[in-house]
Amino acid sequence: MAPWNASKHARLSALAVATLLLGSRAVQAQDSGPIDPARLSQSVKVLASDEFLGRAPGGPGEKKTLEYLIRRFQEAGLEPGGENGGWTQKVPLIRFQMGDKPTLRLTAGGKTTSPRQGQEVMVNTQRPVKRVKIDKAPLVFVGHGVSAAERDWDDFKGTDLRGKIAVFLINDPDFEAREGEAVRGKFGGQAATYYARWTYKFEEAARRGAIGALIVHETPGAGYGWSTVIAGNGQSFDIVRAQPDKEKVLMQGWLQRDAAVALFARSGLDLEKLKVEARKATFTPILLKGASLSADYGLTHTRADSHNVIGRLPGTKRPHESIMYAAHWDAYGLGPPDASGDEIRRGAVDDAIGLAGMIEIARAFQKGPRPERSLLFAAWTAEEPGLLGSEYYGAHPLQPLETLVANMTMDVLQTAGPSRDVVLVGHGQNDLEDELVKAAARQGRTVTPDARPERGLFYRADHFSLARRGVPVLLLMGLGGGHDLVNGGREAGDRWVAEYTARCYHQPCDAWSADWDLRGAAQDVQLLHEIGRELASSSRWPEWKPGSEFDAVRDRSAASRK
Repeated sequence: MAPWNASKHARLSALAVATLLLGSRAVQAQDSGPIDPARLSQSVKVLASDEFLGRAPGGPGEKKTLEYLIRRFQEAGLEPGGENGGWTQKVPLIRFQMGDKPTLRLTAGGKTTSPRQGQEVMVNTQRPVKRVKIDKAPLVFVGHGVSAAERDWDDFKGTDLRGKIAVFLINDPDFEAREGEAVRGKFGGQAATYYARWTYKFEEAARRGAIGALIVHETPGAGYGWSTVIAGNGQSFDIVRAQPDKEKVLMQGWLQRDAAVALFARSGLDLEKLKVEARKATFTPILLKGASLSADYGLTHTRADSHNVIGRLPGTKRPHESIMYAAHWDAYGLGPPDASGDEIRRGAVDDAIGLAGMIEIARAFQKGPRPERSLLFAAWTAEEPGLLGSEYYGAHPLQPLETLVANMTMDVLQTAGPSRDVVLVGHGQNDLEDELVKAAARQGRTVTPDARPERGLFYRADHFSLARRGVPVLLLMGLGGGHDLVNGGREAGDRWVAEYTARCYHQPCDAWSADWDLRGAAQDVQLLHEIGRELASSSRWPEWKPGSEFDAVRDRSAASRK
């Protein structure tokens, strides 16, 4: 993925711009076709009502949520696409809760300290064990911990991590690269790649047999502050795994930057100098001499099953080939009351509006010609705890992923009215973005890349569970940057993002409002409808662009699509 200048909100296609410009003024956005803003609003109003109690997975609102979605899928003419001829897929979840604050001992330079949970470190465990005990495990600095054959990059150089704690830098090797450094532009520049994500680093540590993994937290590279790291307060979720001891390290977590600087200094190392070395392809992991970590803490884990809801519209000619639309149904349920005493976190924008869009797309297909390829409509559970519903489907697909043409996901759509553009999260990944440019042009709109790609939003929504398995994906997410609104321009679009994220994101005030203007959201939904309609009547297979970290995965199943 080549770096690009987000601050200029560069358009993706010169042809599209030429088509859309009339003199120096953009043509105002056209209507949203069969997608009705009023119907979107009504669906959100129901799903975000108090009756659904914040739609927490396994919570008191799940049954009502599933019943509502199934009814709406039936009304849209879909058939059951779940397990055993039904509408749902059971998603077995585990809730982990650490007991009292862990006993941690960090030794380096002949000195032993006790880093404080939530202050110097934040650790947790996602293996179903009752107690975690680690005795003087050596620490190995692995740089950014990247193994990327398509970029000719390997930070590990065959280092044996068994029984050791791997210490990682956040983000990927060229995030802080300077002019003249060979790594500059080799990954995503300021645009985060898969290798930048904390999830990848923990997974890589487990694959290499490490007993634990710690990531040095730095706000610019992580995309969020320490307050986000500690927000879980020792609680986490995962899907039930067949071999958790192979897929998860025994202890994973974060090391606050100042604590990391001190640790490296006591080991005779300079973290800032090591960061420079880690930007070189010749970097080799470094054992922190005389350094070790011990840990002792209790853990409870409880089973909490939830469900995905899946509908299907069979294709007339190639029913084994599928195009998937998706959104997540879960929100945060009940939580601490806000200043007004409200404790229901309703998830109206995140992501009842995505569900509403999916329902409207199904209705639009019901009215048109039957597609040649099948359509799948997936409402995922447990996105908020870590993309778990979609991850479970990715590991246990009900339709072969090799013949899944594309996944198109809606997660947060803006509510501030018509826009001259649509924001693309994940620029440079696959052919679907070219389809988006064409569809937007037909609406008189352009495509703007995510204004802050360093946040890695492309890796933080449910489509990623399928992308990592090679399925081409397209994500529409209003948090990707301020839209160029017809009423107020980009300044108004930026203001909507800022106000929503500061006040209502994951909070009780993420509620339905009669003051919303969903014409822009309807336009975005219509884009996905058009792209899916064209793919469903063709034999084309979108591909990943050269250099994408998911290209090789898809290539391995190419024979299935001939």
